[in-house]
Amino acid sequence: MFINGYGNIGRRLASAISKDKEIQLVGIAKYSPDEKTQEAVRNQFDIFVPKEKIKEFTGKQYRVNGTIDEAVAQCDLVIDAAKEGGGYLNKMKLYNPLNKPAIFQGGEDRHGKYSVADMIHNSRVNYEKAGSRNYVIQGSCNVSGMGRIIQPMIENFGDDIIRYDVTLIRRWADLEDSKQVKDSIEWDANPHHQDDVKDFIPTANLYVDAYKVPSRMMHLHQMSVRFKKKAPNKESIVETFRKEFGIAILSSATGTAQVRKKAMELGFPHGDTNMVHIHQEVVRVEEDTVKIPYSDDQTGMVIPENYILLQSMVHKRGRQEALAKADNLFQMKYKKNVLEEEFK
Repeated sequence: MFINGYGNIGRRLASAISKDKEIQLVGIAKYSPDEKTQEAVRNQFDIFVPKEKIKEFTGKQYRVNGTIDEAVAQCDLVIDAAKEGGGYLNKMKLYNPLNKPAIFQGGEDRHGKYSVADMIHNSRVNYEKAGSRNYVIQGSCNVSGMGRIIQPMIENFGDDIIRYDVTLIRRWADLEDSKQVKDSIEWDANPHHQDDVKDFIPTANLYVDAYKVPSRMMHLHQMSVRFKKKAPNKESIVETFRKEFGIAILSSATGTAQVRKKAMELGFPHGDTNMVHIHQEVVRVEEDTVKIPYSDDQTGMVIPENYILLQSMVHKRGRQEALAKADNLFQMKYKKNVLEEEFK
């Protein structure tokens, strides 16, 4: 396995995958010699860089194990963790010529001239379909979170549901990011998240609005589900998610920062919960509508999703076995139980 990129997603994937004894991590790609390079050295990851930048890295006393081209040639699968839009260039320059399968991240194009793959993966919906593909997009955290909520609703309430309206209240930047958090609420006139979810749940009558707010802590989604007749009671809605993988049901949390800081206090790697958290105390049922607010662990959410996806593409495992592997590596059930106890 080779991880092409060492930003917020790449560094998390590297620290997790390096603990799996079934996987040999060839190394990680770095494109600039910075503090993240020093972190990779401390973590004893082999570092591969563009050929033209070798002298720049070695001039700053960083050990370089080879070029990115060489690392791609050595591996069986690439997890592309490039900045948004970089995946297409990597595919055309590296993966296609060397005939290497790759996983791309949410934000890369699914359709059009710069499409990198013909499917978006969501472990709750279409895991089995990924095994026959060479190129797959792992849905973004917002997209993955919607899949985890919508699919159980479909399976439990089916044709009784008329439509889903989701407002994505997105954090402005990750905790690790140096970019400024603006004192502004900004909106996306045409959020890609709606089409991305419809790619793997095409029957969903779904409408998405997206806003960025001045926070670094976590996303919050407000999902309104409209039923043909009177909506199910609150208890049956909550119970729909009680045993779902990657969903915690919290009762006393009052904000996203409280959940994030608790994860950090508890020593979860990178401060990630790797899941969505339904806030039971503010779930509401009014006549034909259910409102389900849930927080979504931005970058951390997609790390186990990538890992589950590679179980399909490389090991050809069944979904339940893949989830068990992910639970063992990321301690998902443990984190769920601890958070539910902390916020009961």
